[in-house]
Amino acid sequence: MLAFPSTYTVGITSLGYQIVWATLAMRPDLDVRRLFTDEGDPQHRRCELFGLSLSWELDGPVLLDLLEQQRIPIWSDQRSDDDPIVFGGGPVLTANPEPLAPFFDVVLLGDGEDLLPAFIDALQEVRGEPRAARLRHLAQVPGIYVPSLYAPRYDSDGELVGIDPIEAGLPATISKQTWRGNSLSHSTVITPESAWPDIHMVEVVRSCPELCRFCLASYLTLPFRTPSLDDGLIPAVEKGLSATRRLGLLGASVTQHPQFADLLTWLGQDRFDDVRVSVSSVRAATVTPDLASGLAKRGSKSLTIAIESGSERMREVVNKKLSNEEIHAAARHAKQGGLRALKLYGMVGLPSEQDDDVESTADLLLQLKKTTPGLRFTLGVSTFVPKAQTPFQWQGVRPEAEKRLKRLAKRLKPKGIDLRPESYGWSVIQALISRSDRRLAAVIVAVRGSQESLGGWKKAYRSARSGELPSAVSAGVDLPLPPPWDEVIHHSWSDSTVLPWDHLNGPLGRSTLLKHQQQALSLADPSGQD
Repeated sequence: MLAFPSTYTVGITSLGYQIVWATLAMRPDLDVRRLFTDEGDPQHRRCELFGLSLSWELDGPVLLDLLEQQRIPIWSDQRSDDDPIVFGGGPVLTANPEPLAPFFDVVLLGDGEDLLPAFIDALQEVRGEPRAARLRHLAQVPGIYVPSLYAPRYDSDGELVGIDPIEAGLPATISKQTWRGNSLSHSTVITPESAWPDIHMVEVVRSCPELCRFCLASYLTLPFRTPSLDDGLIPAVEKGLSATRRLGLLGASVTQHPQFADLLTWLGQDRFDDVRVSVSSVRAATVTPDLASGLAKRGSKSLTIAIESGSERMREVVNKKLSNEEIHAAARHAKQGGLRALKLYGMVGLPSEQDDDVESTADLLLQLKKTTPGLRFTLGVSTFVPKAQTPFQWQGVRPEAEKRLKRLAKRLKPKGIDLRPESYGWSVIQALISRSDRRLAAVIVAVRGSQESLGGWKKAYRSARSGELPSAVSAGVDLPLPPPWDEVIHHSWSDSTVLPWDHLNGPLGRSTLLKHQQQALSLADPSGQD
């Protein structure tokens, strides 16, 4: 059973979920059924595997509902030989699986192209053996993390001091696996019932060469990879266009594919006149009138670029290699090329940000509107959330971000800028899940039924802190009470802090991430202090 923690229309839009399902469904030794929160394929008489793809922190509690729906014990240590092996993957679990670790038997760290087949092959080798033997066998496969075989250690103050194997013969650390093949992913399901109806999605690039210091999509998925045009992209596009005339080109920065202009030229052929093409985020410096007109010719009405901040100082801090002039040029070129709108994405609450930096963001948007009349502008703005495996993982959420969101709204909305702020409160909960260890698992259980409420999360956390919740046990260890709320969410941690994910190796090591953070903060303040 392969589950997704949302409805069918949302889940079937996820390219990652589609690829995992197709990879498993094509194996002759598996019979795969799909499960969403609102529907699912007919159940097996006996399910041996239950998988979940997790791409957003706030979907974590839904896992427990799906497990109970299938009558699977939610805690991994309560499952018997007859219960399914519960496995999961996706960016949230690859970055930091610890808050959800007690619910999973297996976590797959990294790209699934090679890792999924290796997981199934290893499981087939020990099929029929006791559960404990199967898990120990799986723990030897590179990229497979079995949380029950790793125990957290805490000092007398409740501080995490490490997570170690519980017995000899287990790897001390587990490394994220990286697919290095020539092709990336594309849709395996095209349906009008998708949130993006009838679109064939093609992954044009994976990762991003810019390495903005906060960005999980860049750091977690390194290195930057681009499939070739003739052997990768064109065959993937041709396959989809045999079924639909809507094409979505995906990636953190699709126009940085070295052959993207050639792809647009190829799509400019007369035989594609009825094809509608849309692209995800593009780098502002790559926007030209030819790019804009090529997209407009194929039905695109807007472009999306991430600016992070209107302050050039802040962009230097986060390593966003982008000038105000390049942003203005992107707007001019978009209009020249026949596009109608420009969508910008930014953040508030970044490390070292001041009120003046937020004012600069408002000033930039108002200048763009004045100098490019007739082009519609939208600003999507979120609060900075520290993500595991990035240089800013040691930084906390800044409470002043909430007022800065309101300040942007006050300045921009009356001037006709479409401002779309993300909830500050839910950014706080994202940070809670992103930075916590296994002690959060008891909170996730307690919040069920009220996870749609910020108050529900805070109440459950207070209960855990006061000892009102049942004592959590993981890998045979009695877990202490969780740390104070502010310590997890708002505090910036010292360089020496033991992180819940230190035993899991991402693409770049701790020392490199620290170096990148120090470079950023030295730009924020010549003394190197935030």
